[in-house]
Amino acid sequence: QVQLVESGGGLVQTGGSLRLSCAASGRTGAMGWFRQAPGKEREFVAAISRSDSTSKFAPSVLNRFTISRDSAKSTVNLQMNDLKPEDTAVYYCAATDDYTINAPTFLSAYRYWGQGTVVTVSS
Repeated sequence: QVQLVESGGGLVQTGGSLRLSCAASGRTGAMGWFRQAPGKEREFVAAISRSDSTSKFAPSVLNRFTISRDSAKSTVNLQMNDLKPEDTAVYYCAATDDYTINAPTFLSAYRYWGQGTVVTVSS
């Protein structure tokens, strides 16, 4: 069983930046970030393949967020720039155990989930 631990959430003003990190306790396939705002369903934010060659982003964060993995593949980072109040949510790290999937955007592809980290963007 792989454990995922997120860090880096917090409170920031509109236009500010935050960097989220997720450390995995073991080997994983693709890794991704999802978020859930109060009263809304969990939604895809970004994902990156195990090989680091493919990344995908939700249209709402494209050109503002970037995703990266470290060389050992056990940590994934989400750099969030130009944050907006609508980015306020609990952000969850997720990882697959299927090495054939590149960077899935759907929840059911991910087997492992972190506990979440809160991001609040004030206007």
